[in-house]
Amino acid sequence: MSRLTVGDEDSLFGKASRALGWSLVNTAVGRLGTLAIGIALARLLGPSEFGVFAVAMVALLAVLSFHELGVSLAIVRWPGDPREIAPTVATISVASSALIYAVCFAGAPAFATAMGAPAASGVIRLLTLSVVVSGIVAVPAALLQRGFRQDRKMLADQANNWGGAIVSIALAATGTGAMSLAVGRLAGSAASAVLLVWAAPEPLRFGFDRARARALLRFGLPLAGSSVVVFAVATVDQVVVGHLLGATALGFYVLAFNLSNWPVTMFSQPVRSVAPAAFARLQHDPAALRGAFLSTAGLLAGLTLPVCLLLAGAAQPLIRLVYGADWGPAADALLWLAILGGLRIMFELMYDYFVVLARSRAVFTVQLVWLVVLVPALVAGAHWRGIPGVGAAHVAVAAGVVLPFYLWELRRAGVGARAVLARVAPPALVAATVGLAAAAAHLTLDPDIAALAVAGLVALGAMGLLFHRTRGALSGLRTLEGADA
Repeated sequence: MSRLTVGDEDSLFGKASRALGWSLVNTAVGRLGTLAIGIALARLLGPSEFGVFAVAMVALLAVLSFHELGVSLAIVRWPGDPREIAPTVATISVASSALIYAVCFAGAPAFATAMGAPAASGVIRLLTLSVVVSGIVAVPAALLQRGFRQDRKMLADQANNWGGAIVSIALAATGTGAMSLAVGRLAGSAASAVLLVWAAPEPLRFGFDRARARALLRFGLPLAGSSVVVFAVATVDQVVVGHLLGATALGFYVLAFNLSNWPVTMFSQPVRSVAPAAFARLQHDPAALRGAFLSTAGLLAGLTLPVCLLLAGAAQPLIRLVYGADWGPAADALLWLAILGGLRIMFELMYDYFVVLARSRAVFTVQLVWLVVLVPALVAGAHWRGIPGVGAAHVAVAAGVVLPFYLWELRRAGVGARAVLARVAPPALVAATVGLAAAAAHLTLDPDIAALAVAGLVALGAMGLLFHRTRGALSGLRTLEGADA
């Protein structure tokens, strides 16, 4: 095998760096845009209509978690030419997505009623058409990810964000209500699909090879099963809120969840779009793979945890200033959900690491234990204090059960808990200081914009300090280009 050099433009680090850069730009532009769009739509619709749409989104996210049976990820990990399996993957993805949509269409009324929003049935039926679109583009999207072509994917993602947003805002302004969000989401998905198929390195082809289909399903079904459990962990709180507290409470909770998810989307998703492919290329060198994981964990913690704790400490002034007084109850949930967001960022990186190691059973076990413990905790939290109780229960289970379990599984995979904590604990302590400073600014400063300005400056200073501290880790990542390709 040839050795990669610093000047090699085709090196793993070079490709991953460019892909990560494009992914960060894509996510930053998309998140800033959707933040502004979300504010406009929240003010136009109000908590009740927003809650109806949230019910439909729970249904959509449920089926997106397993609609293509996990086979598209095989293209990213396939050791040979992905064109060998692409037609079979495309056929499985489209067929399974169409079948799942038929089930969604038939079950929409019952699901909407169970969630306390019978009016959401039509919104669910329209919105979940996106599942079929997603099945069609599963192969093009996976090929772009495998080739580190986040620059092309950015075009499709922005068409999805902005095209859908323009349609939604235009319809919401005319009084269309929750349906405006569903129409906009579907329009954006369709526009994105056209661009993904156009930008993919290979044309979309359908075919079926029985032997490869069996191998793909053996690989994909455990991941699909795990993804269902991952989805359940991520959204069972919304099901509990909708069923026990109603659609309006769900609107408050989902707004808070979306805000808490901002650091996850802004920083974690760009890394996740690159890390599996980069980790996969280091499978031949376990020491380099462990080093890449630890370095990435430290950098990710330094970038994200201060932002998460800033959101927690400044929840009240942030919600009031940005969304208006009508959305005040969302701040009580945001306090807890922002802390949960920081934990989820670390968990998602660990999840990707286990997937690359082909330790699907470990991933599934952690998620299953999480779900089993979480459900009764959320129900108790909802009865105890409403949506803040649900958020607090989520954090308690994540920190007290899931984190130790993940660290134990990492130790079994050769990554010691001390090594992980050595990278993550210092950023966590600095982030806690940021959260306390934000809370103190909220209690002592008026108006809200002054409290937010002070808290933001503290967070920026903390992130700068952490980035300076982890410069060595960043340099360490560059040494990966000396690994065998």
